[in-house]
Amino acid sequence: VIADTASPASRASLVGDLPAPSEQEGGLELNFRADPAAYDGRFANNGWLQELPRPITSLTWDNAALMSKATADKLGINTERGARSIEKAPTIKISKGERSVDLPVLVAPGHAPESITVTLGYGREHGGQVAAEDGNPVGMDVNVLRTTDASWTQASVSAERTGRIHLLASTQHHPTVQEWDNVKGRHHIRWGTLKEYQSHPDHPSFVHGVAHEPAEDMTLYHQKYDYSPSGTDNSWAMAIDLSKCIGCNACTIACQAENNIPVVGKDQVLAAREMHWIRVDKYFEGDAESPKIHNQPIPCMQCEDAPCETVCPVGATMHSAEGLNQMVYNRCVGTRYCSNNCPYKVRRFNFFKYADHDEDWRKAVRNPDVTVRYRGVMEKCTYCVQRINRTRVQAKREGNRAIADGEIVTACQQVCPTQAIVFGNMNDSGSRITEARKSGLNYGVLAELNTRPRTTYHAKVRNPNPEAGNGGDGHHGESSGEGTQHG
Repeated sequence: VIADTASPASRASLVGDLPAPSEQEGGLELNFRADPAAYDGRFANNGWLQELPRPITSLTWDNAALMSKATADKLGINTERGARSIEKAPTIKISKGERSVDLPVLVAPGHAPESITVTLGYGREHGGQVAAEDGNPVGMDVNVLRTTDASWTQASVSAERTGRIHLLASTQHHPTVQEWDNVKGRHHIRWGTLKEYQSHPDHPSFVHGVAHEPAEDMTLYHQKYDYSPSGTDNSWAMAIDLSKCIGCNACTIACQAENNIPVVGKDQVLAAREMHWIRVDKYFEGDAESPKIHNQPIPCMQCEDAPCETVCPVGATMHSAEGLNQMVYNRCVGTRYCSNNCPYKVRRFNFFKYADHDEDWRKAVRNPDVTVRYRGVMEKCTYCVQRINRTRVQAKREGNRAIADGEIVTACQQVCPTQAIVFGNMNDSGSRITEARKSGLNYGVLAELNTRPRTTYHAKVRNPNPEAGNGGDGHHGESSGEGTQHG
């Protein structure tokens, strides 16, 4: 934001097919939106996108009738959640005249009351093996409820329960932030106002002091490595600015494309076996009708004192000379001890032979610089070590020069639309990552465990306008509770 560059204020008026309030009496408002991944259906046959968790809902492999809890209660729908990855969703029939469609219900925090949002792009009976395997389409086609005079908003629709249950595969269900506050010391995500930050920029109270941070020599593992410039040229780290993250999941899909991460399908997501190396957690603060939403990308933390390394019986997970917590796939025998010992739950296990190693055409779409993992092998984020190695080789070919700051860009960093991710060498005193880690906003998740993560976060800083509704916090992907914000 550049001071004194704002455009002059202008008066806006609503243009479109939104119905007048009188037209909605006796029914609900139905909103049609393009799906964040499948769009209008043109990407429905892309397995990466079908399995990509949707913003806010973290839903995969389906479309649903999104509504507020108040609307669900009014319809007499039980919205109690099931296990971590399963939403046992009641199904409703949405009708307009003689046309109707059955959809599972998913309560979305911050959704406008008296309205339902549905997404396009599903229910395709043809279009490829992913979109409609054996004639069974993914999701439901909601186009039957659209008309030429109400293509995006349909007034006075009716909804009634069908008595059936549909399993929705979601990659995360979290309680509200207030409930997390009851778990002493485990403040995964931290935030405050600009005024609070400016009062103590070097040591903001909402960042430090909210969780115990032990001294570096207090550890169960006692792994000591020399990362000084004399010990190694590089010491890699990452910082993620939570004020910038909008929860779009672009980092997740970029990582999948870069690192040959397989698609596992809805049944495996239901079993909590998704394979994404970076997830975006969502936390909701406030009441369900008008919450503030916090997003937090969680890759491997590349811990300096890594709990996963000490329990591996074959040394498949180990520390590199440049600080990476790396996997040696050929050593892995699939005990999954490392996953059990990881407090961040960022390791993934190949329960099946997800990747096809036999068909030659599949090899052409994979990154040749990254190993394709086999059944029984553990995997995780590597800080895109293949890009690090490629740049290191290039630097050696050019007279053994030092790697410049910003020369290595990870896949998640490259695709981030808000440039929330910074990656670089901590041995470079002038690098962006060194400056980022000096910030008073910088903190590590679960610092009280003293894993000393190399992936750290900048606490979220708000600048609410007191004249705006809801505290003026409807920015950076947060729902203000006014209108339908989803999709």
